[in-house]
Amino acid sequence: MARIEDILVPDIGEFDAVEVIEVLVKSGDIVSAEDPLLTMESDKASMDVPSPFGGTVKAVKIKAGDRVSQNDLILTMMVVEESENVAPETAAKTALSEATAPETEDSVSASKPDSASYEPAPSDSARRPPPTVMPVAQKEFLRAHASPSVRKFARELGVDLSRLQGSGRKDRITKQDVQDYVKQVLGGAVSATTAAAGSGIPAMPEIDFSKFGPIEIQPLSRIQKKSGVNLHRGWLNVPIVTHHDEADITELEYYRKSLKEEAAKQDIKVTPLAFLLKACAATIQKHPNFNASLTADKENLVLKKYLHIGVAVDTPDGLIVPVIRDVEQKGLLELAKELGEVSERARTKKLKTNDIQGGCFSISS
Repeated sequence: MARIEDILVPDIGEFDAVEVIEVLVKSGDIVSAEDPLLTMESDKASMDVPSPFGGTVKAVKIKAGDRVSQNDLILTMMVVEESENVAPETAAKTALSEATAPETEDSVSASKPDSASYEPAPSDSARRPPPTVMPVAQKEFLRAHASPSVRKFARELGVDLSRLQGSGRKDRITKQDVQDYVKQVLGGAVSATTAAAGSGIPAMPEIDFSKFGPIEIQPLSRIQKKSGVNLHRGWLNVPIVTHHDEADITELEYYRKSLKEEAAKQDIKVTPLAFLLKACAATIQKHPNFNASLTADKENLVLKKYLHIGVAVDTPDGLIVPVIRDVEQKGLLELAKELGEVSERARTKKLKTNDIQGGCFSISS
């Protein structure tokens, strides 16, 4: 006999209103006991909720993005009594087909294989193809943004999660991402050697930089193209160095303070950031290759004839980088005023799409 069971959120400790980031089953799915049903994420960790029974999912009552607490309803499930001693998958299928006609003796006997011609099926190890993907780097694997069930699935397939770009909420790696990656490897789209060198990175999108200002297309020389490949390989495989330097800004601070009175009349606060904007603009103008981007086909360099600089602003929702346009054409007071205005819009969530696009360079102070 089958019965309908409500599957509830179990005791999740001291956490309350935990976000559901992935629902792993849908109506009609057949699950076994301990199979993961959903993944939740608290401030400290992500966790899978296992099924307490084996059976068939009747209706899922939550979705990704919902917040749940202990005893909230996850789904309803058709469960077959354990006394029947039937495997969950078989039991669930049996429960779904209870309304069908009973089997006859002829059909039962017809389904039995001929003992004379019967050959045992090859073992799992004999059927399993040799591994196609590269060995998993454990440290990077553990850092990957994925739920425990997806990690287990990836381990079974020998997939290194550190090489995948997640398509789920908050860039989380999903089971589908792992399956797609394996299909690419098996289809030759991603070779094992390429995977080891750091592929799995999404291709650069084709961006129309001309919508932000005038540009010039400059073909890359053969040496520049080869250098780009080598630098890219180095970036993926060699530790990256960050350079720090110091500068004496005593005189600059004297000058900044001398502007306070004039700025106050216009309700402007002059900060060192305005000077950083001007300094970066002057430097980039002397070295125009810093204000350039490769085309998506890596055949040409896009030299930007405009100079827009992004400035990181700390907001309650995290860092946002609004863009100050045509920095080289503006004075200190104008930049200081615009910095104050754009920072306020960022903190009050009033930025427009145009305010965060077209940056050539970024400053985080």
